Amino acid sequence: MLMPRQKTPGLALPLVGGGQFDLSAEGSERGTLVCFYRGLHCPICATYLKELDKQAPAFAERGVSVVAVSSDPEDRAAAMLEKVAPVNGLRVAYDLSLDAARDWGLYISTSRGKTSIGIEEPALFSEPGVFLVSPDQSLYFGSVQTMPFMRPHFSELVGALDFAIANNYPARGEYSGAV
Repeated sequence: MLMPRQKTPGLALPLVGGGQFDLSAEGSERGTLVCFYRGLHCPICATYLKELDKQAPAFAERGVSVVAVSSDPEDRAAAMLEKVAPVNGLRVAYDLSLDAARDWGLYISTSRGKTSIGIEEPALFSEPGVFLVSPDQSLYFGSVQTMPFMRPHFSELVGALDFAIANNYPARGEYSGAV
């Protein structure tokens, strides 16, 4: 299990359109918001990524970079990016290994065949997760889901970030001793 205030796993993946995302080289003032999504087959993910793209400037104004990540191969990740049609330059990384997904605490699901939008699910894929990673690559915030539903709202995260910045609020949930 990932622990707040502790270092997250590394994350270095290719980006749709070229280049490489490397969490350890991000250099944003207040960190990086990493949004793991299920893949092209998920219509809820497309809506969610559109919202992330819409909120990307608000995160950037607060010193936070954003990236969306899936285990999809390049062609499916590119199709998702085309479907989302980002206007604010949302970066989409692909080829996340399922071992790396597990390192991040993501749940893994098996295929149920074609989804409601007629796209075949991969044999195995990771479920969603959203993480705010501090510049030192320690975990500040994390949320994982076992299903495509009930994800954190990015507008609420922006508001929470404002509170955290104004109050120098530390990452919580860091205690790992006996209870």
